[in-house]
Amino acid sequence: MEAGIVGLPNVGKSTLFNALTASKAAQSANYPFCTIEPNEGVVSVPDPRLNRITKYIVPKKIVPAAIKLVDIAGIVKGASEGQGLGNKFLSHIREVDAIMQVVRCFDDPDVIHVTGSVNPVSDIETIEIELMLADMQTLEAALPKAERAAKSGDKEARLRADISKKCLEILHADQPLRKAAFDENEIKAVRSFGLMTAKPVLYVANVDENDLHGEGPLVQQVREYADKVGAAVVPVCAKLESEIAELDETDRQEMLESVGLEEPALAALARAAYRVLGLQSYFTAGEQEVRAWTIPIGATAPQAAGVIHTDFEKGFIRAEVYTLEDLETYKTEKEIRAAGKLRVEGKQYVMHDGDICHFLFNT
Repeated sequence: MEAGIVGLPNVGKSTLFNALTASKAAQSANYPFCTIEPNEGVVSVPDPRLNRITKYIVPKKIVPAAIKLVDIAGIVKGASEGQGLGNKFLSHIREVDAIMQVVRCFDDPDVIHVTGSVNPVSDIETIEIELMLADMQTLEAALPKAERAAKSGDKEARLRADISKKCLEILHADQPLRKAAFDENEIKAVRSFGLMTAKPVLYVANVDENDLHGEGPLVQQVREYADKVGAAVVPVCAKLESEIAELDETDRQEMLESVGLEEPALAALARAAYRVLGLQSYFTAGEQEVRAWTIPIGATAPQAAGVIHTDFEKGFIRAEVYTLEDLETYKTEKEIRAAGKLRVEGKQYVMHDGDICHFLFNT
């Protein structure tokens, strides 16, 4: 699963991306379009439950969950009509599963804002409009073909034609598609178009070092906007986080304490992005490794087993499941089993976030 980092030029996208992926590469130049191809990186999702598990099951290795991030070059007003680098970068957004929009919430005369003034809500709306216009173009291009195919009795083409019209009506009403209600078949059709405003969004408020908790008026504006559209907001000082990311563990902790943070803001951001992607974790725990595995919310036990290996899903017999609370109460798996707390679950079991599992399967 991938999240694309988007935003206007000079809002701190690449600085944030470099910090998230612990890159020590030089920061991008202070002008638009410095990112000519999308950069990609894999980011660990900090999870304190891993450390809680390893108090009782001591492994040789700890493996956290991870998500893939794509740093997409700055979008400008008119991108849907080819302004800036235009549709080249809009196409990159179509390929990701969720959008992380970096919004500038700081003043700095040395960092030029592409519109000349800092207005986070206006920035959000500029990108939203460009994505809506691009989605309209996609649908308007696809509709005639679908309608022609539908005349021959093709049911799938009829669905595509109908959903195209429905989506166009929503977009012409100035509403992004992520707010619309679709049934299961419609959702599949919408996904097949790669429509950008149907993707979930997370707003990243890039703050200055005097407002690390995002309590200033600019971030409040973003929060108010996000509340209206049902999105989340995470305040991050990309400049500070990039400095923290380059330190070793001891120096990093000292710097965090000096600025009043318990953990890097990037940890909260990675977890928020994980949730926006509709993901959750389950764990396997043994002497070799304690590992967090990533699954979609709603995944069944066989689907979860298949993340480890496809043979596990094909030959799934049952899952043995217990909770972290069980482990903290009874200390060992042996005692959990003796207390009757080790559950045996079958193929219909829907996984819960934080389940600790063993899978039994035939090859």
